[in-house]
Amino acid sequence: MSAFDLEEQEQIAALKAWWREHGTLVIAVIVAAVLSASAVLGWREYQRTQALRASAVYGELQKAAGTRDVKKVRELAGTILEDYPRTAYAPLAALISAKAHFESGDLKTARAQLEWVVEHGRDAELVAIARLRLASVLIDEKAYDEALKLLESKPAPEFEGRYAELRGDIYALQGKTNDARTAYRAALEKASPSDSGGRELLRLKLETLGGGES
Repeated sequence: MSAFDLEEQEQIAALKAWWREHGTLVIAVIVAAVLSASAVLGWREYQRTQALRASAVYGELQKAAGTRDVKKVRELAGTILEDYPRTAYAPLAALISAKAHFESGDLKTARAQLEWVVEHGRDAELVAIARLRLASVLIDEKAYDEALKLLESKPAPEFEGRYAELRGDIYALQGKTNDARTAYRAALEKASPSDSGGRELLRLKLETLGGGES
């Protein structure tokens, strides 16, 4: 037997010994990796399927909202929130449902839908919109302090002016003229130069409060 053959046999023997000691662990790691990859692919397929199903229901929801079928809006939005809550359609469905119920005078349901978006929404813009609309519902319910607390959250820059204006509206309703004036001025500073209508409305609100401090 040559030295080469002896060395090769030693390597084979060492490999067999290593495999006896670590083979089970290696197999377990490989199996775990395969299962993990399968799980990831399975989860992605599940999400895709959920999104497709939610999309179909959302399409029907939009049609129902267009015909002002509040009952059907409530049912379809409920289906999306219950069956597809993690899809991007869920907060959109809740906002549509809230609008339909608000316009029909059902403030309780509108509030519940908006609260769902505030609590569960993952899109900052949609959450900011939901907070504004929820604050408006609370104002209609004369829950002024609750509305102000809701608007304490700092929104994305494009919503700062609207938040400030709504705070001004609440302070004005509470008779807190100085606070209202401060809020309206802050809103005017944040208002887009191109939004001439919005800026004019803020100026009118300031004029309504009077020029002097009270």
